[in-house]
Amino acid sequence: MDSQTVDASPQTGEGRPAATLKRNALGVLGILFFVLSAQAPLTGIAGAVPIAVAVGNGAGAPAAYAIAGAVILLFSVGFVAMGRHVVNAGAFYTYIGKGLGRTTGSGSAAVALFAYCTVQAAMYGLYGFTVSGLVEHYSGAHIAWWVWALATMVVVQVLGAAGIELGAKVLAVFVLAEFSILLVFALVTFFKGGGPEGLDFGGTFSPGAVLQGAPGVALMFAVASMFGFEATAIYGEEAREPHKTVPRATYLSVTVVTGFFAFVSWMLVSSYGPSKVTAAAGKALAGGDSTVFVFAPIAAQFGGWVNDVLPILLATSLFAGILAFHNSANRYLFSLSREGLLPERLRTLNHRHSPWVAGIVQTAIAVLLVMPFALAGKDPVLTLFSWFSGVGVLACMLLYFLTSVSVIVFFRRRRLDTRPWNTLIAPAVGALGIAAVIWLVLTNFTTLIGGDATTATWLVLAVPAVLLLGAGTARIVHGR
Repeated sequence: MDSQTVDASPQTGEGRPAATLKRNALGVLGILFFVLSAQAPLTGIAGAVPIAVAVGNGAGAPAAYAIAGAVILLFSVGFVAMGRHVVNAGAFYTYIGKGLGRTTGSGSAAVALFAYCTVQAAMYGLYGFTVSGLVEHYSGAHIAWWVWALATMVVVQVLGAAGIELGAKVLAVFVLAEFSILLVFALVTFFKGGGPEGLDFGGTFSPGAVLQGAPGVALMFAVASMFGFEATAIYGEEAREPHKTVPRATYLSVTVVTGFFAFVSWMLVSSYGPSKVTAAAGKALAGGDSTVFVFAPIAAQFGGWVNDVLPILLATSLFAGILAFHNSANRYLFSLSREGLLPERLRTLNHRHSPWVAGIVQTAIAVLLVMPFALAGKDPVLTLFSWFSGVGVLACMLLYFLTSVSVIVFFRRRRLDTRPWNTLIAPAVGALGIAAVIWLVLTNFTTLIGGDATTATWLVLAVPAVLLLGAGTARIVHGR
């Protein structure tokens, strides 16, 4: 080990060199597409923006995305600094383990796996509902949402096992399609001078606009929409020149996503007018279909054909997110197997260097999470999607916080990087910002999941329970 790096080469639990994922398979853009797919831009815009406007701070909601992006960017500074010295598909748990110890790191691995699998299951709920509606609309055939979810699990398993390059190409097509139509709408609206009240920058980004209503709720949904950017580090082992590629992909993804969500949501606000947008969003929510709030102004701009295309793009957006989280989760399972925390079989790679056994296990987890809702006859959007997306976001916020603290501890112990901004100031400020977001999520958790207080309590308690379970398992496995 030289003076500038920490030994992060893959090892088995017994210290032997282990199987590795395919080297030099992804560049900056390939990783970027995986990150953007996990964030499902159209899903985030159509699902979160109407709620952030109606329940949050109205016309000031776009500013919440800018603030959330700033918090995530501060977090990314320390995250990237750690990533220059630790390259491992375990990302979060490896980083946390380096600073806060193996037990805490193992507990965080369980939380990360929990977060990715619950968010993916949530997406299966909305995806199944969306596809079922599309098929019924165009063919008249009513096929239950869970049938489409199960069928898609098979497709995702096949694509995941086919190799990381193919997955990146599939995601690139879907991401570019949804990004393009939203961005073109926003640009056209901007260059036309906005909606009935003009662009009205102050009506959205002034302090008065930002602080009206419930800005905390808007900030909470804004952060939730950005969930998944940390996957840049998960693909570090498969990246070309990871010490350069991962930092570039991380900063690029945070910048692109922040700018995209802030700009598109601002143009949505402008299309209605700051004085009328809250009522419009509230009406869409009351009607039971929040996507109307987003789809209507786009259709008004480009024509009625948009109403046929956007629901299809919403389905492909969700599919891309599902595939991205499948790849993230199976790499966690693979990495935990290399560490000796999970059965050795999970570290098996196929001829494409894909962790196909871990992929099968991840798919089985998806089935176990999704099917109880189907068997109980629950609404896939109001329960499966709402509940699991909420708890997944809370779990990820905890990981962000622990990672920021770990970065500070790690660089205080190992003077591998002595830059105060990168290793102390930015991580500390980022940790404070994330702690504030966690408090907002906990305070408004019932609103976030759209459920009752009892359900919210059980879901919140599940996160520390998983952390303790993972930490306890590690202590038993390692004999201390």
